[in-house]
Formats: sequence, C-alpha cells, structure tokens
Amino acid sequence: MDALRTTVESFFTKSGEAWPYKEAVIGFISVVFVWEEYLRARHYRNLCSTERPKALSEHVPENEFQKAQAYGRDKARFGFVKSVFEQSQTTLGLIYDFLPWLWTTSGDIMLKTTGYGSEYEITQSIIFVTVFVFISTVISLPLSLYETFVIEERHGFNKQTIGLFVSDTIKSLLVSAVIGIPFLSGFLKVIQISGDNFYFYVWLFIVAFQLLMVSIFPTFIQPLFNKFTTLPEGELRTMIESLASRIHFPLTKLYVIDGSKRSGHSNAYFYGFFKNKRIVLYDTLLEHSTNDETCAVLAHELGHWAYGHTLKMLIRGQVELFFVFYLFSQVIHNKDMFVSFGFLDVTPTLIGFLLFQYLYTPIESVMAFVRNMISRRYEFQADAFARDLGYASSLSSGLIKLQLSNLGTMNPDWLHSMYYRSHPELIERLNAINSPAKTVKKD
Repeated sequence: MDALRTTVESFFTKSGEAWPYKEAVIGFISVVFVWEEYLRARHYRNLCSTERPKALSEHVPENEFQKAQAYGRDKARFGFVKSVFEQSQTTLGLIYDFLPWLWTTSGDIMLKTTGYGSEYEITQSIIFVTVFVFISTVISLPLSLYETFVIEERHGFNKQTIGLFVSDTIKSLLVSAVIGIPFLSGFLKVIQISGDNFYFYVWLFIVAFQLLMVSIFPTFIQPLFNKFTTLPEGELRTMIESLASRIHFPLTKLYVIDGSKRSGHSNAYFYGFFKNKRIVLYDTLLEHSTNDETCAVLAHELGHWAYGHTLKMLIRGQVELFFVFYLFSQVIHNKDMFVSFGFLDVTPTLIGFLLFQYLYTPIESVMAFVRNMISRRYEFQADAFARDLGYASSLSSGLIKLQLSNLGTMNPDWLHSMYYRSHPELIERLNAINSPAKTVKKD
C-alpha cells in the first residue's frame, strides 16, 4: 500500500508544482469523446450498408435486416447528438466553474431555509445533489422525450403514453430521493468519522448498501413500475419447473412481468439469494417465442447461475470499488485539485469525489472494456450450458427471434462491438452453439 500511495502522490505532482487538474480532465474526457465518436462513425458506416451479411442470410429475412439497419441508424444518429450535447455540457460546466457556483448556491439555499452555515456540510451536499439532479432532469428531458416518442415510436417499440412517461419520471425521482438521501448522508458520514483509512469503511458501507438494494429492488421498487403475475399452470410452467429440477436450480417463484406496458423489447432474468431463486419472464418474450425457445433462453440464464457468473462479477466489482476508494483517499485532501476547479476556500468531500471521478475517466474506460471482455466469455459459457442440455436448436431460433424482435444490430463493426458490447454478436453465438459440443471450462 505504501508503494502504491507513493506512486499516486508522485503522479499528481509536476516538478514540485500542482498538477493542472482541470486542464487534464478536459483533455481526458476530450480524448475519450473523440475515440468513442470514431467508433460510432465506424458503426454507422456498417449500418448504412444495404447488403445482408452472408453469414446471416439463412437466418434473417431481407426485410427484417433492413428494419434493423434503419433502427440502428436512427439510434446511432441520436447517440451522436446526445453525446455531443453531454460532452459540451460537461466541458462548458468545467470551464465556467458550474460546480463551485452550484455549491455556493446550495449553501445560500441552506442558510435561507434552515439557518445552517457551511459547517453543515452533509446538509449542503444533499441540497447540492437535489438541485443538480433537478437541473440535469430538466435539461435531458427533451432528449428523453425524443428518444421515447420519436425513435422508439417510429420503430414500433414504444408503448408508453405521455402520462405514463411523466408518472415514471416522478416516481423515479421520488424513489431516488427516498433511497439516495439516506445513502448520501451515510456515505459522507462514514468518510467524516473514519479518518485517513476511510476507504476501507466506506467500501464496507457500499457493499452492505448494494446487498440491501439487490434484496429490496425486485420486491419493493420494481413493482412500483411494473406488474408481476404468477405464470399460470400449463405446459410452459411444467417445462420450466422440470428444467430447474434437472439442474437443481432452487426455483421458488415464477413470474411474468408486463414489459409490454412500456416497450416491445424482450428479456428474462432470475434473482434471489441462496435457496430462494425467482425467475421473471417478460410478456414480450412469451409473445414472440415458443415454449421450447423460452426454456432455451432460460437455460442460458441459468447457465450464468450454474457457472457462478453473477457472484464472480460481484466479487470483481467489489475489488475494483475498493481500488477506486483507495485512490480517492489519496487525493481527497489535495487542496490544489479543488483550487484548480474553482473551489478556492472549501474542500467538500462530495465535491472531491466528483472531481476524482473526472480524473478516473481514462481508467474507467479501460475497466469497462475489460468487464465487457469477461462478460462476452460468460455469455459463450452460458450458451454452451444451454446447448449441452439439448437446447441447441431452440436456443439458436430463440436468439434469432430475440434479435429480430429487438431489431438488434445485424452488421456490427468489429472494433465498436469489441469496445462497447457485453454480449457476443448473433452470428458468433450461433456458430458457437452449433459447433461440436464440448465441456466448457469453468473459471
């Protein structure tokens, strides 16, 4: 740890002088922006192709391929506009010291409404985040409306009304406030009372919070937005229960969720700890798939359970999180960093963490790429698990139907896919599923 601390400290000095933090951050995010837009341009070039890839010709009809290409182009164009808007917003905010202004404004609001001074840092931080979220929501609202009611509507995916959209937005903000305010208070309090080694204690706090959220989200939060119904007795239920029994999956509940209330996209997942596992099927999946295909898609999901992928990703995530908080502990008292971003007289903990996240941007981009590489490997393993259970044909047809119903990308750029995608492309998965069965090595 001492060697790492020395390395971090030396990195943030420049010939004995303060590092140009703001300039470095603007440079970091600009380089990442240019790289990601280059990848988007490569991807868009492929989306403009009218020639169906030969590998998909026997699986994907020509008209469906053209629909997917059109949807991909619309999403890519929108993604470019959204990315430019967000990049401009962030860059201008840094150049014109938006964060110091908002922090000062939050302090003024606190003083006028409560009479508290700057010594009540946690209260001021809560006001700061509340105002920040409100401003961000208002600014991003036109883009959200356009994406939902123009792009998704144009391609037949949007099922929402304006009323439901507004209701979801309000619910999301209220739920965020109910959960976020206690979390933020606890996060800052732990850092305040645990001294220079706060990174260990705040990491434990985050781990506990994440486990709590995993427990309560599907039971108490998601039902605020979607309706869960028990899958009725019948052939499909019998087939799923038989599959679970066959691989000793501790299935206790089997639900259908009304995903079609908002979108035409399909999905399925499981959740729960230990011997209390529950499976959730989107009604859109049942609408587009046969019983065998639904079981095949579930066999893939249960493959993640059989190989312990969720637990492994959770552990890797916690290791990365610990590393992040350790690095943050090395810069939290760096007054030069705060001054560089316009905080001349104060060093609030929350602001320090926000500034650190800017500095962490290049590392986060690399870590996201690594996570995607691992995730793609896991997807192949889960596909092989379903194949070896005898679902090769049904999984192949099920994946094709999912790709078609979601208008997924049919002609991806390899570099864009490698950087962004957490799942292998359709043709890669089909080739692997239809290859001779062999034992898949567990990590």
